[in-house]
Amino acid sequence: MSAGLYSTEKRDYDTSLDLTKVKPYGDTMNDGKTQLSFSLPVPAGEEGVEAAKQLLKKMGFENPMVVYYKELTKGFTFFNCYGSCTHTVDYTSIHVPKVESNVMDMHENDQFIKDHIGRKLVIVGASTGTDAHTVGIDAIMNMKGYAGHYGLERYEMIEALNMGSQVPNEEFIAKAIEMKADALLVSQTVTQKDVHIKNLTELVEMLEAEGLRDKVILCCGGARITHELAKELGYDAGFGANTYADDVASFISEEMAKRLGKL
Repeated sequence: MSAGLYSTEKRDYDTSLDLTKVKPYGDTMNDGKTQLSFSLPVPAGEEGVEAAKQLLKKMGFENPMVVYYKELTKGFTFFNCYGSCTHTVDYTSIHVPKVESNVMDMHENDQFIKDHIGRKLVIVGASTGTDAHTVGIDAIMNMKGYAGHYGLERYEMIEALNMGSQVPNEEFIAKAIEMKADALLVSQTVTQKDVHIKNLTELVEMLEAEGLRDKVILCCGGARITHELAKELGYDAGFGANTYADDVASFISEEMAKRLGKL
């Protein structure tokens, strides 16, 4: 047995971290090791594997490997690949617009509303347009909430109405007027062909036409929604993945308090 097998001698591994030149790592710092999966409209076989490798090289990967491939249907193949990324990014120069609020739990938020607003906040939410998915709006609004975070319906100081899915923007606005809503929540899950952009934009335009845009706090959310996108489209805030009712309620409560001059 080789003594070197168990040698404790220091190996020549890169352990340096330069946040101005960040790249992926797998086994050791800066090795660039990356896993990538994609499908190509080519038959399964050696030619397809070579096509995948050439694409990886053009993406900036060294030593590309196709470790698994499978025909999806005739003329289409799925590839699972590995390679070492040669590109880096300057982490120190990155600035991502985020919702700025002091996130409170349900009890803290209820007390905040009592102290700074003095009445219940009325919040109406829906998956609007042709979107038939309610998982997002339900997680935020339904009483049971999601992942241990109670939904807005459970808050003592929030009157919440979840209108469900496929709600036309006209009906959404009409209900907001009827309930004298303080805030509107729009969930968009279906985003093929950027249909969510069209629907979200249309809602803002309709609210502006009715003279209501500045009278409500307007928020949107979904897997492909970012705060930056929401602001660009005319919304007050956008909530993406890994956000809960706590995040939404805290923003709305603080924003309302600011508008009332109480914060």
